[in-house]
Amino acid sequence: MKNSYKNLGLVALIACAGSWSSLHAEELLVGVEVPLTGTLARVGGGMHEGILVAAEVFNKTSKHKIKVISIDDESSPAKAVAAVEKLASQGVLAITGGYGSNNIAPASDAASKLGLAYVTSGGVDDSLVSSGHKNFFRINNTAGYQKAMVGLLGDMKAKSVSIVYSSKEATSSLAREVQKTLTAQGATVASHEFDPAITDFKPIINKIKLQDKSEFIAMVGYENDYVGILRAARVLKPNVKAIVGVWSLATSKMAADFPDLMPNVYGTAFLPYPAEFKSADGKAFNDAYQKLYQKEPDYLGQFGYVQATLLFEAMARSADKGTLKKNGVIDELNKTDRQTLIGRVKFGANGDNPFFSHRMGQHQNGKVVIVWPKEEATGKASFPGVPW
Repeated sequence: MKNSYKNLGLVALIACAGSWSSLHAEELLVGVEVPLTGTLARVGGGMHEGILVAAEVFNKTSKHKIKVISIDDESSPAKAVAAVEKLASQGVLAITGGYGSNNIAPASDAASKLGLAYVTSGGVDDSLVSSGHKNFFRINNTAGYQKAMVGLLGDMKAKSVSIVYSSKEATSSLAREVQKTLTAQGATVASHEFDPAITDFKPIINKIKLQDKSEFIAMVGYENDYVGILRAARVLKPNVKAIVGVWSLATSKMAADFPDLMPNVYGTAFLPYPAEFKSADGKAFNDAYQKLYQKEPDYLGQFGYVQATLLFEAMARSADKGTLKKNGVIDELNKTDRQTLIGRVKFGANGDNPFFSHRMGQHQNGKVVIVWPKEEATGKASFPGVPW
């Protein structure tokens, strides 16, 4: 993560440069609790970029003005709670951000006690939407990731799969769902759980090579996990047809930072790299993103943009109705139902988005190509194919 991110934990303020003449225009203060340092810095930074792009776009089109205060939670549950409490003390009207279900759970609990809406795309553990909190909203979920991974493996006619997964709650839950579905489809599935602190994945990869002899490896973890697994696989070279992962894998940043590990690897991705947009909303996002950061956006920024835009719109509607101090933001989020850059978003009674479904991308020659589902594909899969 760039050094500039380390100090973003102090405060990041984004405000519209123009002035509004409407008597009803309000400055809407939004808190962002997000990991900008620590183990989740890369993904947190990507989400944060998208949130700030959303503020930039919103402030150009709305009579209201969004001001964002960002605090780095340092990838720590305790500091995520402290960040929410500090943001509340500074008068924010809602919270967005969060990455990692183990960080989001206590942070959203704290926001609930403070009566603040909490909107995220960084946690897919189902316990987040079964806690009974009325303030929690997320735009993605385990089911959407499971559908994408299993869909791709199904199209590849996978008969045997070794799942390597972190023991964290969100990753364990997704691994179980993938195993359950693949087994029901007739595939032979072997599972290998690992502790998040592990650094040497060679013993697991060796078991896959010598005992499982699976055709495919499915990784369910986070960035550091993927890097460790792929490094071990490059050394031991198991006889597999493809390696498939999920979040935080099929990104331009991973391609740039680990060019030897990423070729032919699959991961969830809404955007190809370089990015392509057809809708007016997509073009506005892309233009603002490139203006602010002088680089191509990836799906982490896209998620951050969508979650923040929906929150900003709900806040604006609440401001127009004079209900900002009366659970108005939460009420307006519950009324949200519209097409976004990730498809339809409508929050259910538990704050989940039942319409979420992901896509799968593949690293090819330094680019990310969308290969699943077929109707969304931007290129053909290089199959069979592995990084070595």
